Amino acid sequence: MVTDGAGAGAAMASWSTFSVAVVTVFFLLILPCFSRAQTLSFPFRQPETCGHNQYFDISALSCVRCGANQRRDARGTSCVCIPGFQMIANNGGPDIICKKCPENMKGVTKDGWNCISCPGGLTEEGKCHCPTGHILVERDVNGTVLSQAICKLCDENENSFTVANALGNRCIRCEPTFINTSRSCACSEPNILTGGLCFSSTGDFPPRVISTARYGELGMSFISEWFTKYLQSAAAACWVYANLTSCQALGNMCVMNMNSYDSATFDACRLFQFVFENTAGLRTVHSVSFWRQNLPWLFYGDQLGLAPQVLSATPLPTNFSFKGQTQNTKMKFVAASYDVRGNFIKWQTVEGGVLQLCPDTETRLNAAYSFGTTYQQNDAFIFYFIFQCEIPISKILTDFPTPVFYDVYLEYTDENQHQYIWAVPVLNLNLQHNKIFVNKDSNSDKWLLTRRIFLVDALSGRENDLGSQPRLVRIATQISLSIHLVPNTKNGNIYPPLITIAYRDIDIKDPNSQSVKISFSVTYEMNQGDAHVQTDIALGVLGGLAVLSSLLKTAGWKRRIGSPMIDLQTVMKFLVYYAGDLANVFFITTVGTGLYWLIFFKAQKSVSVLLPMPAQENHFVTYVACAFALKALQFLHKLISQITIDIFFIDWERPKGKVLKAVEGEGGVRSAIVPVSIWRTYFVANEWNEIQTVRKINPLFQVLTVLFLLEVVGFKNLALMDSSSSLSRSPPSYIAPYSRILRYAVSTILWLVIGIIQIVFFAVFYERFIEDKIRQFVDLCCMSNENLCSQRGLVPNTEGQTFQIAISDQMRQHYDRIHETLTRKNGPARLLSSSASTFEQSIKAYHTMNKFLGSFIDHVHKEMDYFIKDKLLLERILGVEFMEPMEKSIFYNDEGYSFSSVLYYGNEATLLIYDLLFFCVVDLACQNFILAAFLTYLQQEIFRFIRNTVGQKNLASKTLVDQRFLI
Repeated sequence: MVTDGAGAGAAMASWSTFSVAVVTVFFLLILPCFSRAQTLSFPFRQPETCGHNQYFDISALSCVRCGANQRRDARGTSCVCIPGFQMIANNGGPDIICKKCPENMKGVTKDGWNCISCPGGLTEEGKCHCPTGHILVERDVNGTVLSQAICKLCDENENSFTVANALGNRCIRCEPTFINTSRSCACSEPNILTGGLCFSSTGDFPPRVISTARYGELGMSFISEWFTKYLQSAAAACWVYANLTSCQALGNMCVMNMNSYDSATFDACRLFQFVFENTAGLRTVHSVSFWRQNLPWLFYGDQLGLAPQVLSATPLPTNFSFKGQTQNTKMKFVAASYDVRGNFIKWQTVEGGVLQLCPDTETRLNAAYSFGTTYQQNDAFIFYFIFQCEIPISKILTDFPTPVFYDVYLEYTDENQHQYIWAVPVLNLNLQHNKIFVNKDSNSDKWLLTRRIFLVDALSGRENDLGSQPRLVRIATQISLSIHLVPNTKNGNIYPPLITIAYRDIDIKDPNSQSVKISFSVTYEMNQGDAHVQTDIALGVLGGLAVLSSLLKTAGWKRRIGSPMIDLQTVMKFLVYYAGDLANVFFITTVGTGLYWLIFFKAQKSVSVLLPMPAQENHFVTYVACAFALKALQFLHKLISQITIDIFFIDWERPKGKVLKAVEGEGGVRSAIVPVSIWRTYFVANEWNEIQTVRKINPLFQVLTVLFLLEVVGFKNLALMDSSSSLSRSPPSYIAPYSRILRYAVSTILWLVIGIIQIVFFAVFYERFIEDKIRQFVDLCCMSNENLCSQRGLVPNTEGQTFQIAISDQMRQHYDRIHETLTRKNGPARLLSSSASTFEQSIKAYHTMNKFLGSFIDHVHKEMDYFIKDKLLLERILGVEFMEPMEKSIFYNDEGYSFSSVLYYGNEATLLIYDLLFFCVVDLACQNFILAAFLTYLQQEIFRFIRNTVGQKNLASKTLVDQRFLI
């Protein structure tokens, strides 16, 4: 067993080796031949390019010669026998065998299998021909082929009233209008034959019919072959016989002419109006006065002011809700569809893209009918439901050879669970009334509402032959469904929706190279009047308070500079203060408005508010822009003030002893006071330089955290114009466009929350346990005796180290005289300067100012003395000192380190709001949080660099510290 198994295994291995060798040899022999000889290209042929005796082989995709006595068929993909030859074998396609017919039977039956004698002559195809009114009989009743064909005359007498059908193989009853008019199958004069129907000339029907298709957008019109054949007959059959399909067909032709009406021309809509006016005795349908029995409902009437009544007089007897047990967010639109001949096709829901020419997934298409979801489709962007795409004209002509017409309704269920439908009015922007585009008027009182729509009309644009390519095609390029919320509703009631439609007329040149842009949108609107009034009231009240606040700040500034005059400088100062306060007013108003829409729209159950439309958001965007512009002005004013501030460090250190110093030129020595080291001043100046741009938040952390929450966590999805409060969206589903108001609201809330958290963390934890740069600077000044005191507190046994000083006029004048000497030069002192006079003058002025301020604080100058006090509570609140320094200066205890107001540190609120507004303005302009975050951080760094660089130069200039020693 083992041996046999091993032998089998060896044999198998040997066979496997042999097989591999054979396959290898095979490929080695074949592959070189393939690479050298075989090609993968061949001539491109189309069926119409094949010759008369060739057919197009659908497998080989090339032209192949037909067999003997054969030619290609009408389609060009098979072969048939030539005239005079019968088919004796047919295996499908081109595989047929033909045999010549006898001389006495040169004709061939209709199916091509038998030869037959034809007494009435032959057609070009070799088939038997019969005179008009006759039918061709080739077989008897049991199917036996006759040796000679028979042409049988149909009986047109009163007992039968029959005539040959279009194929000429059967007698059928004459068209009823022929019988009713002439009591025969002939429509002889003076009767009127039109559209295959016969009408009496004695009626009141208008004889002059204009078969014109209007193309107002292109400024042209021409005779339509479809209208020429069927307009008069459809109108006559509708009026004379009340034929339902004819009435529908007449209405369709009016719709194809854009429902346009001209009292001077008997075109399609004038004919429809003629029939409508002359059937006033008939009853209405469903008690709708605009809907006459037997006629389609096309118009709402032409009375002025009728459109607003239709659109806003009666709310729909149903309601919508976003959440809860009674949730209802699906709008069930249905349409009664008709073909171009007036036949009713079916009732159908508009879901699945029935009214949307642009292709998309069914889920995304159906999202258009989810209540509260503003819908836009666009190939480039998604912004409120506009669904826009570009479709080749060739595809349009292929997909829509004939138009389909829709009467759109909104289906709803009443309180008793009975189903009803509500007619949806249409605003056709191409409609002309007596040659005026009334529906393009901004005044809705002039609008003429209609009912029926179509998407593509490639039929009325054919001039001479209905089978030819149309000269023009009319396409619904813009369809907008607008939903209006009933004012002050609490239950989600809406007015009837409105379909606004605009058609574009395309002059066909080359369908393969031409294309058209299509858009579909669903928008939701509510009366924003109350919201605007409340916003204006808030702006008015807060704006008045801003004026008072600015006046108070200006008055305090005037008291501090000791100027009683109201000059240009005072006015400019007031305007700057007012700009900052007014910026806060606009900021508070916009944040409040954004929060209102975010909370009340997203959190509501029964619908009571809808988001403003993009056009209605313009006021809001303007307020945000005003807030940013004014806040930027305030920020720049503070920045300029900080980089030009007057600052001086008082060196309290006293000289310690004397030293012997050689006197140049005298050959002797004398004693001199030991100079105070300048390095302590440099050290303090460096510390001040370092804290110039210290903030209570980390700007980079602020920007990155907000961006992370928006883009990664998904808070940006709260800004979508839909009812969902979820932070995530499913990729296959439709993503609604963003609301600018909601984007602003979400951004401001996140920015403020993160900023406040940082400030609280900085104040409660970081400054307390890690590092407090402002307090460290104060302690450094105290330890270095570089502050305003020679001990811990200026007053014995106190800890007060910082003060706000209101100086007397005499003190100010003395200070200004010394300061004038300091500022007379241009730039900081240069210790290594070759100009000794400038250097000595600066040193002298510096020591003079230092000595004067030191002596002032030491109460040396009794005529310029001071006293220390605390500010009153009201003084702290208002920021104004009530007591004026008349004879003595006043030192106010300042435990809040108000000197930080000349640093970034003391203006964190201004900086935080300015950065926030910058971020929001960029986002509102670009709709891109990432770009907004990048530019916000970039401008932060640019201004920080400017503040550090220019502030350092100002520090060196004002304190006489050489800039080379500032690190």
